[in-house]
Amino acid sequence: MRVVITGAAGFLGSRLAAEILERGALIDTRGERRDVTELVLVDIVASPVRDRRVVTIEGDLDDARIVDEAVTPATDSVFHLAAVVSAQAEADFELGMRVNVDATRRVLERCRHCAMPPKVVFASSLAVFGGALADPVPDDAAVTPQSSYGTQKSIGELLIADMSRKGFIDGRSLRLPTIVVRPGKPNKAASSFASGIIREPLAGAVATCPVAPQTRMWIQSPRAVIDNLLVGHDAPSRRLPAPRAVNVPGLCVGVDAMVDALRRVAGDDVASRVHWAYDAAVDRIVSTWPARFTANAGRALGMRADDDFESIIRAHIEATKPS
Repeated sequence: MRVVITGAAGFLGSRLAAEILERGALIDTRGERRDVTELVLVDIVASPVRDRRVVTIEGDLDDARIVDEAVTPATDSVFHLAAVVSAQAEADFELGMRVNVDATRRVLERCRHCAMPPKVVFASSLAVFGGALADPVPDDAAVTPQSSYGTQKSIGELLIADMSRKGFIDGRSLRLPTIVVRPGKPNKAASSFASGIIREPLAGAVATCPVAPQTRMWIQSPRAVIDNLLVGHDAPSRRLPAPRAVNVPGLCVGVDAMVDALRRVAGDDVASRVHWAYDAAVDRIVSTWPARFTANAGRALGMRADDDFESIIRAHIEATKPS
């Protein structure tokens, strides 16, 4: 089985690649479990993942030659993770459209030339929703993006749905919660602070929270997100909702409750390193995202949410312990 991951050098892509290699097999479009014999990792920088089954391709999805090299006719599955993140897409409209829309279409067009319609897992976002919504948001809620990023992800979902309807691909769009705690340095995502207010204090540094303490977020741990991406991939198409889009289960947690959980796990000194400094630009984006979903369709497929936020913090501490 030949599997492609775009955005493979990133936080999510590298962990997904490692998990696929560990499992060794996935379920293809016919419903057959097959060994992964070739894992193609595509990004603008080299993936850190090494294995005899891995093929690394460095390049921009703007380049049709890179896409053609990655998605050959023998491709069975594609995980399309490559994207410009929320605040960056809002600040640079052209860049967001080029990466989040044009590159997505380029990858999907190439998938039309595969020997058999490949499974395509599109990493979408809860940012496709915004404005006045039911609480919790039901699975059949209409997409109402309030940002360029959300609009671009909505366009990707529509392409996935239409190309699946036409039989070109076997697509599924997974609307991922905000992932906490991301290791490494802050990125340009509007939600980056949600990891920073945990990661930095645990590392002995001060973290700034740019939104109000009562702001609620729909979140999930890195471990659970990887598991749910693979559940979404392996699910048979007949069990997917009609628009091929699934709200991935998560936890609804207030930012103040996140800091309180940090205090319970790591103590007052650590939690006191979180400072509050309102940023209107960040709040304007984050406040449009709904914070609670029914996620019934995702749970019916076997997706799961984390048990509680304290377990997410403990898992991050364990994962970042010196070896």
